[in-house]
Amino acid sequence: MAPRFGIANSITAVRASLAVVVVAAIGASTAPAVAWVVVAVSVAATVLDGVDGWAARRFGESSTFGARFDMEVDALLIMALSMLAWTYGKAGVWVLASGLLRYLFVLAGWIWPWMERPLRPSRRRQAVCVIQIVALIVIVSPIASPPASVLIAAAALVVLAWSFAVDTAWLIRQA
Repeated sequence: MAPRFGIANSITAVRASLAVVVVAAIGASTAPAVAWVVVAVSVAATVLDGVDGWAARRFGESSTFGARFDMEVDALLIMALSMLAWTYGKAGVWVLASGLLRYLFVLAGWIWPWMERPLRPSRRRQAVCVIQIVALIVIVSPIASPPASVLIAAAALVVLAWSFAVDTAWLIRQA
């Protein structure tokens, strides 16, 4: 019998739907009202990110699929928020690196198969993901503007790049 989809993955599916709403804002109006909707939807998706993990543990639904599903939804939300940060003029085109690093990591795995090895569980990666999302939500909000938004984006990207380097170095040592 195949495992059921479960409540945790259902919550992640709701998060995916919310992330798609944020994606839909790319190219839409940059009016403050739209930005506030993006903020509200992104905050809801972020809160549910904690709920889906709790539900997976609480109901014994933790799975490789669920962890990957969760990670890919996070990556989509970060990519969309980084694109909005750029299109809203809150940071330069370099802010897209926040969203692109996950996809570069996947591409590296296609080029160098040793990069496809599973990473060990890490609270650091979880914290860095939350830092990225929260920083990008703050940046796209109407209350943030340059130069503060640029500094926030740069600091969050430095943290992400450091985490990326730590994981890559670990994979190299395992190869």
